[in-house]
Amino acid sequence: MTAIALRLINSEPDYQAAFPIMQELRPHLADVASFVAQLARQTQQGYHLLAAWRDSRVIGLAGYRFQENLIYGKFLYVDDLITTAHARSDGIGAALIEAVREEARGMGCAHLVLDTGLGNALGQRFYFRQGLLAAGLHFRQAL
Repeated sequence: MTAIALRLINSEPDYQAAFPIMQELRPHLADVASFVAQLARQTQQGYHLLAAWRDSRVIGLAGYRFQENLIYGKFLYVDDLITTAHARSDGIGAALIEAVREEARGMGCAHLVLDTGLGNALGQRFYFRQGLLAAGLHFRQAL
């Protein structure tokens, strides 16, 4: 099996390569042009997108940002985490989590935080295996 390379992406061609994988996680993303424009905005707000590459194909993504609040202090929040269906169980997700965990430690963060849907039992099981623990419920209201 070909080695995996992890690297931050921040160019339009790389964003275009990441779109199909991100669309698996976020099916409401309609088109690559809107995705690229949104990533440009989010990057200006501190968003980082780490990609797992096999050969010249993106097979996994971790989107994250650094934040600080009164609950966690300084922390790294994972917005997006996805591996392609055919790459699951290859350790890609674990490698992405470990890479962002190390990034968080390097930046002096006290916590790594992410949310997942209540119905995402497979994702929850994966997060528990990675040492993340459920600490609450996430509430929202559409406005």
